Amino acid sequence: MTESFARLELSEEQRRLAETVRDFADTVVAPAAYEYDTKRSLPYGIIAQMGELGLFGLPFSEEYGGQGKDYVSLCLAVEQLARVDQSLAVTLEAGVGLGMMPVYRRGTEEQKQRWLPDLTAGRALAGFGLTEADAGSDAGSTRTTAELVDGEWVINGSKQFITNSGTDITSLITITAVTGESTRADGSVKKELSAILVPAGTPGLTVEPGYDKVGWHTSDTHPLTLNDVRVPEQNLLGERGRGYADFLTSLDEGRVAFAALCTGVAQGCLEEAARYAKSRTVFGRTIGSNQHIAFTIARMQARTQAARLACYDAAFKLAAGRPFKLEASIAKLVASEAAVANAHDASQIFGGYGFLNANVVGRHYRDSKILEVGEGTTEVQLMVIARCLGFEA
Repeated sequence: MTESFARLELSEEQRRLAETVRDFADTVVAPAAYEYDTKRSLPYGIIAQMGELGLFGLPFSEEYGGQGKDYVSLCLAVEQLARVDQSLAVTLEAGVGLGMMPVYRRGTEEQKQRWLPDLTAGRALAGFGLTEADAGSDAGSTRTTAELVDGEWVINGSKQFITNSGTDITSLITITAVTGESTRADGSVKKELSAILVPAGTPGLTVEPGYDKVGWHTSDTHPLTLNDVRVPEQNLLGERGRGYADFLTSLDEGRVAFAALCTGVAQGCLEEAARYAKSRTVFGRTIGSNQHIAFTIARMQARTQAARLACYDAAFKLAAGRPFKLEASIAKLVASEAAVANAHDASQIFGGYGFLNANVVGRHYRDSKILEVGEGTTEVQLMVIARCLGFEA
């Protein structure tokens, strides 16, 4: 028991990082969040400042322009941003976990030297194109194809819900595609899925108009169409045929950072609700003096603490090179449910003010639903957890 708790202790350097990002979130991000939410545009000036703080390069080695920190540090940064704005937090989380990490983990030295320096500096963003209209959790239904012709991959298909794919500074989108098929012993066909790097602006790659989303208005999300997109054979990322398996590994890592995002949302809602309950007066007394309100906030605190511990448990195991698949899914499940519940309770405590987009609580209430869907739905997390326990879920 003692060893477990010791492992979750933050270093002084990590604490200073969290404090720095918290101050940045409160003084730079929060005051501008509603304006950019209304405009439904990515605040490139703030993205640049995040790059100057080194946030995009946190878990990457210095030889590629990174900060040489660990995954725990990334989680701390994502959590602090998410307290005040989910859109910018997911821009960082997806940009690192889905856009950059696959290149860092499985790219050739040439690929890493070409793409990572601008990405780690925040001068560019990258996305990962897995999801399709009929394929997401069920990657076997992927229809996008990539055929090797005269030393080039010729890619045809479409992708859906791709984050960071259409910004002014998007430099790269990694695409999963069917690069071949094989026949199993029972006669069924197995698709060979591979990951291929597609630079932004490649002829044939069309970034379709962004979605009219319920929330995450500032986050960049587009469908993509690929019509005879040609890239060099050397743009294969990792081994041919291991595109989906490699992505699952990246997704496990991404779920840890996503859990940190959810934890930040839960914390932000808790802080706002507690502040309001202590200052809002009704019938001559603060609403926080009512036991129901006080108990509601107490439950919000308990949810937030449970989410944070689950997230840190997964993050520390990841950083230590220990197995963390089970812990990642538990963290994502617990933290997303905490965020949704806390957003609901905070909105209720604020009353009519909790239904306004100008109020961060209102935006959290609206934004939080996607937390139960993104980077693996609640049902997928339950399936992963059950399988780790030996059940055929």
